Amino acid sequence: MKIVHIVLALAVTGMALVSCGAENASARVKSRTAREDTLMSNLPTGKVVVRFAGPDGNPTAPETVDKVVKPDSEWQRLLTPEQYRVTRGKGTEPAFCGGLLANKEPGVYRCVCCSLPLFSSETKFESGTGWPSFFQPFAKENVTERVDRSYGMERVEILCTLCDAHLGHVFDDGPPPTRLRYCLNSAALVLTPLKK
Repeated sequence: MKIVHIVLALAVTGMALVSCGAENASARVKSRTAREDTLMSNLPTGKVVVRFAGPDGNPTAPETVDKVVKPDSEWQRLLTPEQYRVTRGKGTEPAFCGGLLANKEPGVYRCVCCSLPLFSSETKFESGTGWPSFFQPFAKENVTERVDRSYGMERVEILCTLCDAHLGHVFDDGPPPTRLRYCLNSAALVLTPLKK
């Protein structure tokens, strides 16, 4: 059964990568506005701008905070082996195996490493790819995009802005209104359910 999932995952991932295309990956990362680039370049070393979740569950105003930096030994102590492999080693969990893939509970998906809010359940959709998928982040400041040229391909990697945890990749084949598909590893996330 696992072999079938791996073969299917490779086929689906391959189709997604073709739809993203090499030019799209570079263009997407370069398309940040001049204002965003200026804001980031004016930050002191070791600082980042992020948004947290307010009492109402919505993003707060942008805040400048210290980047979360820990030695590998500390990350290994805090994370499970799978969480460490994915978030710190840029790994990918097998398709259709992640614990949050079928989760429909309302809430906020946070970084497993630093608890930064990354995605809302309101933007989650069924992509059929085998990984949790979202059409937009909780706040654009909270997710960093980087060109990933590993495995002879060019994709757009997404990382947690606060701690640089590897989350997954973003593709241009999602639903409206953004037409984006943030394809994530369950091992990189923890769900905070909405308070009832």
